Parts: sequence; structure tokens; C-alpha cells
Amino acid sequence: MPERVAFIGLGTMGYPMAGHLARKGFVTSVYNRTAAVSRRWGEQYGEYSVVVADNVAAAVEQAEVVVTCLGNDDDVRQLTGEILKAVGANTVLVDHTTTSATLAEELAAVARKKGVQFLDAPVSGGQAGAEQGKLAVMVGGDPAAFEAVNSVLESYAQTMTYIGDSGSGQRCKMVNQLCVAGVLQGLSEGLALAQRVGIPAETVLAALQQGAGSSWQMVNRTQSMMQGEFGFGFAVDWMRKDLGICLDEADRQGLALPLARMVDKTYQSLQEKGYQRCDTSVLIRQFEDE
Repeated sequence: MPERVAFIGLGTMGYPMAGHLARKGFVTSVYNRTAAVSRRWGEQYGEYSVVVADNVAAAVEQAEVVVTCLGNDDDVRQLTGEILKAVGANTVLVDHTTTSATLAEELAAVARKKGVQFLDAPVSGGQAGAEQGKLAVMVGGDPAAFEAVNSVLESYAQTMTYIGDSGSGQRCKMVNQLCVAGVLQGLSEGLALAQRVGIPAETVLAALQQGAGSSWQMVNRTQSMMQGEFGFGFAVDWMRKDLGICLDEADRQGLALPLARMVDKTYQSLQEKGYQRCDTSVLIRQFEDE
């Protein structure tokens, strides 16, 4: 079982995930590009064995496992390069960022040359899942490396599934995001009709949440969507980033994905209306002018 873990990236997801590691007894070193966030995290979790580092190298130099949770492909490529300069052989690098599968394959190959194992391990469950330690993790890479970091992932995951070779975790996350986009479009259309004909949110939930049309989105977002509350959760900007990754992969595979392309265009329109930082359930606002 690893004892020393470095966590790079203390954003909406990474901040609570690193906190779970500290609470579970790992010696946890953290680095975030906004130093004030690192300091706040260090103050919050100072009763545990934690180190707040001023740079990437200082955070990772003694770690057996290095975890990253960043914004996009460019961030991951840059910081992984810095990490690989500072860690020793036999370190396992776990990336929870949602990125392209091609980047995961590229970085796995680069890491392997240094004797480091790279796992692409995107997560699902949103901010609430990160805070509650109930994320779903999809892992691509070496299966032995996955087994070696199970105790780390268990700190903040409800489920951990090994998908396959490098890039497989990211491709499984694409499947997840495509399903979410489709479900939200269907739910938005259904709730728009419910509003138009005067069926209250609580009645919709009581009638449908145990039926065939139910989903996590229905159970957790019906009330807020029908009340026009979107100031939480997974932002439209991030969803469009993820859908872009999905559509690029679909192009490589020769798939059209018409619904995903339609939803992406709708989100683009909502961004232009100022909803870019709202939860993805703001998709229902596509009907506000009808």
C-alpha cells in the first residue's frame, strides 16, 4: 500500500479528492497553480500529514503515487512533463482529468520510457460525488498499476472499473458524457412539456422516478431545472470541452453522433447567452423563448 501521494490540481473536484486522501492517512503533498488555493487546503487539512508545495517538483519528488486532476489536454501534457522530470522509476501517475484518448496513449508511452506507469482514470459523479467520496473511476493502462493504486482510488471512489489499455478509460468517459448529453436533452424536452401543461416538478418526480424513463439527472435535477436554478454542478464550458473530445473521437471512428452534435450546438447557443458557467441542466433554457 502506498504511503506518500502527491495531488496536483485543487479545483472543484481535486480539492475534496485530495482531502479524502489526507483523511485516509496518506502523507499527502499538494500543488495548485493558484497558491492561495493550496494554502487554504493546507489550513483546512493541517491536522493530517500534509505538505503544501510551492512547485510541482517539490510536491512529487518523494511520492509513490502522483494524482493529477486538471483542466484540459494542454494542462495535462505540460504538468506531466514536469512531473516526469522529478519522479523516480516505479512511480504510478494517475490522471483524473477528462482528456482525449490520444493524449493518454501518448503520455503512457512517454512515462513508460522512464519506468513510470501512467493510468488514464477520468471520473464521473460531479462535485457532489467528489465531496462525498462516491466517484466512479474508469481506468485505462497497466492492470498491475491499477491494482497497486486501488487503496488510493478507494479514498474517493464508490466504484473503480478497469477498462483496458491506455486510452480506454478516456474512451469510456466519452461514452458517459454522450449518454449524459442525450439524457439531458430528453429530460429538458419532457420537463418543458410538463411546465407547458402545468404538471409540477414534485408530481413529475413522484410519478416517474421509479419508471423506465428515470435517470440520475431526473432524480437530481428535475426540481432545480423547473425552478430555473443552475448555479451549481458541472458547467456548460466543461461539457462542451468534453463533447468536443467525444466528437473528435467519433470522427476518427467514422461515427456521425447526430444527437451529440445537436446538443453541442445548443450548448454553444446557451454560452452565447451567458450561461457558460451554469450547470449542464441549463439545457432546458433552449425552450425559454418558445
